[in-house]
Amino acid sequence: MKVIRLLSIICILLADLCSGAQAQTLNADADTTKWYNRTQHIGNVDVTARRSRYSRRDNPAVELMRRVIAAKHRSDLRNRDYYRYDKYQKTTLAVNDITPTRMQDPLLKDKQWLLNQVEYCPYNRRLVLPVQVEETVTENTWRRQPRDSRTTRIGTNTTGVADLLQTGDALNVMLADLFTDVNIYDNQIRLLQQRFTSPISDDAINFYRYYIEDTLYIGSHRCYHLSFLPANQQDFGFRGQLFVLADSTYQVRRCIMTIPQQSDVNFVSGMQLSQEFTQQPDGTWALTADDLFTELRWATFMESFVVVRNIRLSDYAFTDRTPALTHRPPRNSPEFWAHYRRVDLTPGERTMPQFMRGLTGTPGFRYIMGALRILIENYIETGSPSKVDIGPVNTLVSANDIDGLRTRLSLQTTANLDSNLFLSGYVARGWRSHNTYYSADLTWSFNKKQYLPDEFPRRTLSLHAARDVMSPSDRFKDTDKDNVFAALKWTGDEHMMYYNRQQISFQYETRSGLKTILSLKTEHDEPIQQQSLNLDPVRTTELHAELQLSPGQTYINTKQRRLAASPGAPYAAIGHTIGLSGPLGGQHAFHLTEATLYRRLWLDAGWGYVDCRLHGAIQWSRVPPLLLIMPEANLSYLLADNTFELVGDMEFLTDRYASLMVGWDLSGKLLNRVPLLRRLKWREWIAVRCMWGDLTQKNATPQLTVADSQLFPPYCEVSIGIHNIFQLLHVEYVRRLNYLDRPNAHRQGLRFTMRMTF
Repeated sequence: MKVIRLLSIICILLADLCSGAQAQTLNADADTTKWYNRTQHIGNVDVTARRSRYSRRDNPAVELMRRVIAAKHRSDLRNRDYYRYDKYQKTTLAVNDITPTRMQDPLLKDKQWLLNQVEYCPYNRRLVLPVQVEETVTENTWRRQPRDSRTTRIGTNTTGVADLLQTGDALNVMLADLFTDVNIYDNQIRLLQQRFTSPISDDAINFYRYYIEDTLYIGSHRCYHLSFLPANQQDFGFRGQLFVLADSTYQVRRCIMTIPQQSDVNFVSGMQLSQEFTQQPDGTWALTADDLFTELRWATFMESFVVVRNIRLSDYAFTDRTPALTHRPPRNSPEFWAHYRRVDLTPGERTMPQFMRGLTGTPGFRYIMGALRILIENYIETGSPSKVDIGPVNTLVSANDIDGLRTRLSLQTTANLDSNLFLSGYVARGWRSHNTYYSADLTWSFNKKQYLPDEFPRRTLSLHAARDVMSPSDRFKDTDKDNVFAALKWTGDEHMMYYNRQQISFQYETRSGLKTILSLKTEHDEPIQQQSLNLDPVRTTELHAELQLSPGQTYINTKQRRLAASPGAPYAAIGHTIGLSGPLGGQHAFHLTEATLYRRLWLDAGWGYVDCRLHGAIQWSRVPPLLLIMPEANLSYLLADNTFELVGDMEFLTDRYASLMVGWDLSGKLLNRVPLLRRLKWREWIAVRCMWGDLTQKNATPQLTVADSQLFPPYCEVSIGIHNIFQLLHVEYVRRLNYLDRPNAHRQGLRFTMRMTF
């Protein structure tokens, strides 16, 4: 019990103020606190009975901001032909608000390594417990013609709790994606995976209210001091202060921004963002300091965290004729960090290695950490370090219409066994059907991996063999088909089939987001149930080639699969499949072409975003029904991205097909204006999913006629939903608008999922 108490103090993060003597030994960095501790001196104060109505007409603050916005293109470095700079970034994760009661717990009296880790945070004037720190140094270049932007990482240093998980890099990836670089010259600022309207955006006048506070000097530069806040403070916007040069350039000299207390942003109890622009030797103004402080609280009954990100930009050059640095200290050496570290480490950050040794050396720690790994990673490790993992745990027991109860045992090797060669597979048993199933994969990675072969960039050659049972719609799932939660379905599995598959595939990814896929597959599909179509077994041999492009996408590596960390990154893909008749028993020669486009459009003035996905396919040849094009159907009550929620398995079979899915997240724009409801912070979701299709005469059968397969007018279903319910639940009401006379057609339904967003 003592171990559990100690770990609850450290891992659950309940703590607060230490003794006064201890706090006095901690010194704040004046460079990072000077903007938050400043005092404003005002001369005369006029107190009125009530606030005057804000008007944009004849408002000197608005007129000044119009000039700032009109002049911003002259200050944006991206309008230069070329520039480069070095960037130092330090990101620290810490437990917030350490309490004296917890620090005085008798269990901690001999844990000096923990007490020494507590330090004063100058941003919120509390004591915190740093648990993770990451430093990176990058070289950044920009060229306008030809357009090119490059970021080269030349040093990194990470220490903390992320080292306790084999997939601990996911924490650093998520922090980097949540707290991205802020460029106030962009109309929309991406932060916390949301879009905030910049105070100098093209549409800022209609979104913000501005007030002139004073005229003052920063250094030798005379500046206008303005304050601003959103017209509706629940919208995704900032409030803060701008300091603009009082000359014809209207250059932003300093910017301080926070998120309003009434903001609709989840899990953020406080945020401070400050930027400093400095004049370079050639007269150019450039960003040199960027400090971000955020307080995060996932729930009222949980302790809060703080994230501190300090960025320093230096060594600007505005011509490619500037001599490049030919000699650097050895990467990650003490000399390297002495040269590039622009913000000193705090006492707690310097003692992070000692803290981690004390934490991992606590008796009983590894047992509780093992249980947490199973809960978080969905896998059971078999050693330390683990060479073979057991899982996913949520596939051990499931069910389907054919097998009834189904059990499965899965294993996979890790880079601790071999950093290039990986094995994975499972054996499953259907207890009603008395069938045994299996899957086996052998993967060779041409680049060494830290833990699993799916780590970016993926450059692999794989062999796959499997015999199992599936529903045709299972191919559209982004989770395991025998996931226990996927068994909740609104309709029966009418077209289950056995498949026996062997495949060899090659995948190659570049860091620019381009991915190439080549594969050769042979497969035998045998339908089990014959409900509406008379389907015969099919044996195919297929050659497939595909190109995918997703620039700017980053990934989170889990033990189960790789997840996209940037959900709004654009995506495009085109692929072609050739069916061979004869080789490896293939019975059908055919050509199938598919293409997909996805783009997220962010709307101005806090109106959220619109997701647009267009998918098309053409089956050029005469093929049996199992090889026709089937729309992306989802039979589960759980929502799935890019699927139709009220289309049954193989309900529409075509050889010419196109689908358009449009979803609009209004981010609470309407509900935030409804009294009482605005307190719930619910957010609206509207979606329309349509598909067009046709079946040419060559693929018509007595059971599948051309008239029955024509989707003109297009099939259409709409969704109206509410998400951010309890900051977790997403519920949609789905309505099917046409083709209601088809057998087993469902007119409407409720779908739900768990989705956490900021």
